Amino acid sequence: MFEQTFRNIDDILWKDSGADSELDYIGQTSWVLFLRYLDELERTKADEAALRGQEYGFILDEEFRWSKWAMPKDADGRPDHHRAMTGPDLVSFVDNKLFAYLAEFKQKADSPRTIEYKIGEIFSEIQNKIKSGYNLREIIDYADELEFRSSKEKHELSSLYETRIKNMGNAGRNGGQYYTPRPLIRAMIQVIDPQIGETIYDGAAGSCGFLCESYDYLCRKMDKTTDNLRVLQEETFYGKEKKNLAYVIGTMNMILHGIEAPNLVHINTLTEDIRHIQEKDRYNVILTNPPFGGKERKEIQQNFDIKTGETAFLFLQHFIKFLKTGGRAAVVIKNTFLSNTDNASVSLRKHLLNSCNLHTVLDMPSGTFQGAGVKTVILFFEKGEPTKKIWYYQFDPGRNMGKTNPLNDDDLKEFVNLQPEMPETEHSWNFNVAEINEETFDLSVKNPNTPKEEPLRSPEEILDEMERLDAETAEVLRSVRDLL
Repeated sequence: MFEQTFRNIDDILWKDSGADSELDYIGQTSWVLFLRYLDELERTKADEAALRGQEYGFILDEEFRWSKWAMPKDADGRPDHHRAMTGPDLVSFVDNKLFAYLAEFKQKADSPRTIEYKIGEIFSEIQNKIKSGYNLREIIDYADELEFRSSKEKHELSSLYETRIKNMGNAGRNGGQYYTPRPLIRAMIQVIDPQIGETIYDGAAGSCGFLCESYDYLCRKMDKTTDNLRVLQEETFYGKEKKNLAYVIGTMNMILHGIEAPNLVHINTLTEDIRHIQEKDRYNVILTNPPFGGKERKEIQQNFDIKTGETAFLFLQHFIKFLKTGGRAAVVIKNTFLSNTDNASVSLRKHLLNSCNLHTVLDMPSGTFQGAGVKTVILFFEKGEPTKKIWYYQFDPGRNMGKTNPLNDDDLKEFVNLQPEMPETEHSWNFNVAEINEETFDLSVKNPNTPKEEPLRSPEEILDEMERLDAETAEVLRSVRDLL
């Protein structure tokens, strides 16, 4: 049902003059879905309050509730199409009244860590692009058919939403920035193994894939006590995101996964001066895939000890600084970070090795990230002790990866299983940091265990072999003639 509803909404958006791309499709689907979900959430809470003999205080005024403007019902609970707005009236209400009302919650909310504040932020950052009120009416009708009451329904919806985010990669470079393959995220989480009570942070949150997958991981592992659920909801997940659409999508993604008021901040993470970070600002676990290839301005670079225009290198400094002593991190980064010879790269590798235990490097092949031909590595490190030994694992899927052969969970099982023991195999090896070149601090992936191919023979050796074989053939022919 959910999948067909998404397809139907896409078909309508394709016909509308205001939605031009896959990015627009998910942005517009997001705000409609959010208001439908909020209505279901409020009705569930009202029912629970009634069972306790209490009255529930609705977040939205009656005029702006889904059941009033989007899908009014008659006395029998059926859609009342006579009272439901459509056409220009519907677009006018949404553009001029609804969005303005919802955006005001950002100023009215008691705290940024409330669902009221998130409502205000979402509708301050996004706008209705659906030009036809008749198209919007059809979309609302489809969205109203969705139900989110059971955990199975919520899980199905969040999975489909994830698929939509993944498809954004097909819309071009900007869409792809928001999506990290979920099998890779899950493998990173398994190695880091976050625990209930620890704080988890992603300063380049995008669509919040790392935070959502961490939420699912902890939900499966932990005891479902009231206290644990409260800690998971309020005190575990933290993120920052710069881009408007990514922020809205990430917030929506976390809410659909079950986190009502995500601790997600809309900010350019790199504008923070890392020299002012205090212990209270730090986190136990960092899981992230920061953007790479960007170039930051001089004023942004002033916030960091190692000056560089490379966005990913600034993020790496940020993550090291934001990690608690004893904290654990897994960070996706371009593989050229391991070998670049510029001063910033060398200094950053030295800083990482001296301040953290970089215990594991996972080398990923091209094609891991659909639409991006770059090769990446994942750095796994723990803050507090310098690095003495690094275990490298060179992932070989045995196939060309891409849209038709994407990464899957089985691909990385061997890596996850071997990582605790860090053995030497054909695809993995250990490097003693005491042997590093202290001028370059080169950490390149150089597998010493790859089976060596037979060296090519010289022309002289080939001619000698031919003469030997000719002689043996002549001897065989003589023996045959003698027998005859």
